[in-house]
Amino acid sequence: MRTPKELRVPKQRKPLTLQTVLKEALCLFLSLIVLAPFYLVVVNSFKTKNESARMNLSLPKEWLFTNYAVVFEKGKLMTGFLNSIVYALVSTTAGVLLCAMAAYVLSRKRTKLNNFIYYFFICGLFFPVNYVTLVRVFQWMNLTNTRLGIILVFTGAMIPFCVFTIYSFVETIPKELDEAAVIDGAKPTGLFFRVVLPLLKPTIMTCFILQFMGVWNDFLTPLYLSSKSKLFPMTMSVYQFFGKESSYWNYVFADIVLTIIPVVVVYAIGQRYIIGGVTAGAVKG
Repeated sequence: MRTPKELRVPKQRKPLTLQTVLKEALCLFLSLIVLAPFYLVVVNSFKTKNESARMNLSLPKEWLFTNYAVVFEKGKLMTGFLNSIVYALVSTTAGVLLCAMAAYVLSRKRTKLNNFIYYFFICGLFFPVNYVTLVRVFQWMNLTNTRLGIILVFTGAMIPFCVFTIYSFVETIPKELDEAAVIDGAKPTGLFFRVVLPLLKPTIMTCFILQFMGVWNDFLTPLYLSSKSKLFPMTMSVYQFFGKESSYWNYVFADIVLTIIPVVVVYAIGQRYIIGGVTAGAVKG
């Protein structure tokens, strides 16, 4: 006797239509446009100086894996890596935590002053950073060419996005949880860190990962605020191989590959948090 599994009718594939073929062809074409620069960077990182200067998509005649060893040694990548880690971890951790606390207070206490502060933060999403004014302020505060100054700028730059994102998520958390915790004797700090903060994990992880990648990839901020090589992050190590006299594009491409590897790893690990954080606050209930 046949089991129900054997009696199932096999699914029939939908017939290919011209519209489906065109959609798939368009998606493939757009994917190639996105992947072409990555392919160009990786392939040229294994070429010689003259061959990489042509910047074509052909494979190298001779694969020079030693380019990466030269870049790591002469480009001072270990110093740049440590600087990038310090800038990204410290600024992102402090910024996301402070933004979570601010967003919680602004969302729970809807006073006129708090509403003004919230919309003042949101304005930061639409206005670019004025580096000329920022440099003058840092000169006045003696923060030029300091790690503290760079970290403060990174922390301040992430406030608008993080406050906006976390603020919307806090609205989905029932106020009854706050009231129950207060009745049980929880103080404001204990209420936030023990009750509210664990519930904010999806959106906090999303903000942390996105801002970490943003700080790691930032090139302009360290360029304007630091002139000492010991403060340069990994993104600025390309200056060791690029100049007016000569440009070693094979080393530049190898440096770019080494710089983006940590970002790819962080994104691969936190991808599920990004998707969960974006969709968690979409529906109330």
